[in-house]
Amino acid sequence: MGLPLRITFKDNDYVYQIIDSKQINHNTTEIQLLLNGEKLGIVRDIKLVWTQKDGLNNIDSELVQALGRSISLRLRM
Repeated sequence: MGLPLRITFKDNDYVYQIIDSKQINHNTTEIQLLLNGEKLGIVRDIKLVWTQKDGLNNIDSELVQALGRSISLRLRM
């Protein structure tokens, strides 16, 4: 697990960590995160849109997209 990363979305701060970032490369389409201490899986489709994989807590789709873009930029995906 890497360092805690921060993102501000709609005037709210979120802290997330990428689980096993060593496995991420340019072809990665699925990422596991810890968002504010809760596990979250996000998936990138063929149109490069990030969506929530599955989970008990439903998260705003715009936040999931912002997280995906943030990770893509940081890790040059």
